[in-house]
Amino acid sequence: MSNAGWKKTACNICYVNCGVEVLVEEDRIVKVRGDRDNPKSRGYLCNKAARIPFYAHHRDRLTTPLRRRPDGGFDAIDWDTAIAEIAARLRDVVDRHGGKSIALYGGGGQGNHAGGAYATGFLRALGSRHVFNALSQEKTGDFWVNGHLFGSQTCHTAEDVHHCDLLFVIGANPWIAHGFPNARDHLNQIRKDPARKLIVIDPRRTETAEMADLHLAVRPGADAFLLGAILATLVRRDALDHDFLTERTMGLSEVTEALLRIPVAQWAAAADISLEQIERCADMISEARAMTVRVELGIQQGVNSTLNSYLEKLLIMLTGSFGRPGTNQLHSWLMPLWGNSPNQQFSATGTEVIGGLLPPNILPQAVLNDHPDRLRAVWIDSSNPANTAANTAEVEKALAALDLCVVVDVAMTETARLAHYVLPASSQYEKTEFTLFNFEFPKNFFHVRAGVVPSLQGTLPEPEIYTRLARALGLLPGDNALAPLREAAFHSRPAFAQALRAFMGANPQSSAVGALVLYHTLGATLPDGTAAAAPLWQAAQACARRSPDAVRRALGPDGSVADADLGGALFDAIVGTRSGAAITEHSYEDVWSLVSHPDRKVHLAITPLLEWLGRLDPAATRTPNDYPFVLAAGQRRMFNANQIFRDPAWRREDPDGALLISTRDLKELGASDGDWIAVRSPAGGRVVVRCKTDDSLRQGQLALPHGYGQSYPTRDGERLSNGPRVNALTDSGNCDPIAATPYHKHVTVRLERLPESEAAVFEERSRRIHGA
Repeated sequence: MSNAGWKKTACNICYVNCGVEVLVEEDRIVKVRGDRDNPKSRGYLCNKAARIPFYAHHRDRLTTPLRRRPDGGFDAIDWDTAIAEIAARLRDVVDRHGGKSIALYGGGGQGNHAGGAYATGFLRALGSRHVFNALSQEKTGDFWVNGHLFGSQTCHTAEDVHHCDLLFVIGANPWIAHGFPNARDHLNQIRKDPARKLIVIDPRRTETAEMADLHLAVRPGADAFLLGAILATLVRRDALDHDFLTERTMGLSEVTEALLRIPVAQWAAAADISLEQIERCADMISEARAMTVRVELGIQQGVNSTLNSYLEKLLIMLTGSFGRPGTNQLHSWLMPLWGNSPNQQFSATGTEVIGGLLPPNILPQAVLNDHPDRLRAVWIDSSNPANTAANTAEVEKALAALDLCVVVDVAMTETARLAHYVLPASSQYEKTEFTLFNFEFPKNFFHVRAGVVPSLQGTLPEPEIYTRLARALGLLPGDNALAPLREAAFHSRPAFAQALRAFMGANPQSSAVGALVLYHTLGATLPDGTAAAAPLWQAAQACARRSPDAVRRALGPDGSVADADLGGALFDAIVGTRSGAAITEHSYEDVWSLVSHPDRKVHLAITPLLEWLGRLDPAATRTPNDYPFVLAAGQRRMFNANQIFRDPAWRREDPDGALLISTRDLKELGASDGDWIAVRSPAGGRVVVRCKTDDSLRQGQLALPHGYGQSYPTRDGERLSNGPRVNALTDSGNCDPIAATPYHKHVTVRLERLPESEAAVFEERSRRIHGA
């Protein structure tokens, strides 16, 4: 690998994963710019991506395996010792309690998915399919709805923002959080075009809401009431697309009957939105030629989250805003990022498994209860549940109670400090990576990135970690057994395919670790050292079988190959470019081929959700007197990101992760802007934060950011917390009844002023952690 110059890669801060170029000098990333050759982002760069060097190079990186001592400290050990001891302890857990007593937490962080194929395969080889991750803390209610509407939980909607004339944003702030390619460019285009409109539903007057033609400042926790009132108004007006509904859907009558029972005026009052605003919203929807709906965690982690996702989809479907330019669509996959698991349960807690995933909210119960199938070991890869899962105290208790906890990460996270073993991974810019967030339509893209700087000495990329473990456990054949496969791979792709089929037929026990087999055979033939992308070969074959015409269009002139070779051509296109490649290019009519119901129709009536709609009580929107504030826990801001960014110096603004509060609320508390105050919640948590006035919030509404709460070494070596651990306030029981998604956007709290002496302690900690 050359150690200098501009290298092509991708941003790892949000799931759009824009293509970027990084300037490398003396094996360090020193500058970042947008990659104009990237076919999806085309040179776009936001302020956060420019700060990538603070992720890649900081003093909290791990460089040796660690083993925890009985006193809670850690000893550095060599890799051979770590692998041997971990393998022995894993084998003991499996022998005593079975493979199902083990779970994986993670298997891929933001822009860090190459390791996921190896981690999940390793878990399955041990006899378990139990997986927790961030998706199941945010999105599984939406997946559950999609499974009923479209026939599979892997069906997932995308937004055609650049062709719409009405963008309807619900519980999202794409100016800050992005969520679709080149978000700020598209928002500016809509703002400047008099023929295009923007509606925003959000309690706060966000940066996106400031640009809106209509901002509906909904009462926190009342999104379902507002969406229901809007839908009921459209039904009463008969402002529905009947031709679309007749041709493409079923179950309309059950839905409209339920919506007509909604008392619109009462629900509008519960949402604190005037009837005039609801009527104007309905007018704008009716006048739109093409509406696309963009949603995010504001409703997916809000009260009634699964019901919210259903009402959002009904808004799309009843207006016919689907399958046309400028509307919502389904998208293709190279390989689905989650699975389809209808009617499955996790026996230890009775929780529904959605998308093949378990919700982090149940992790403490899954470990601490006395069920015979409770978890005894958790393997944590590129995740930090001690900070990110609800109810920090209970999560820490559960992690400490495990027979075995192993963490694979780049830094000494809060979760790593509770583990029995910590294994140092190479960073996302030191190894081959790719991203499975491929949500575009009609043209979808995939991006394989080679490492751009050498791996930090002492670290290993995930495929090497799982290779060593799999061989120590006897799950993966040695190099000699794999040599014929490797020789076939160098000969030709068809020869390799034939040899792989024969190998798997003779070694069926190797199927679970198939990713590792591909890594050590086909991977040796891949350009730029991208061996870790080898498992995509099977995904490319499957994609070509599912959507051959769309793959041919995406490949362009290279798509004129025989059907038998189409998957190979797609794979070569993916691994052969460093700026990303198109994988499918659909026509809009193809949307209906992506619906999984045999009749290719959208099944609108979901009985449990219609019953839930009928049970909604406006009185539930009131806050309790003893906890009168509603906290949005985990707000996205200009300089916060996921837990992988630990160096406090990367934040140009808001170094302490301030609590946003209205001027009036702060004045009534008797505090001033910049003061330190305590936040308490019914879960028993207490967090001390710096407060900052922000009158874009409603009175009674508060906001704290995500991505803080990490301990980080000061210049003199002491570790101090960098901002609030917001999940010390959240309660795993405050969650969706179907998906167990936490209601992080609606945490009731109270505020308390601090004594001057305690405030002075926090002021000094802030000064030291930020090097002032």
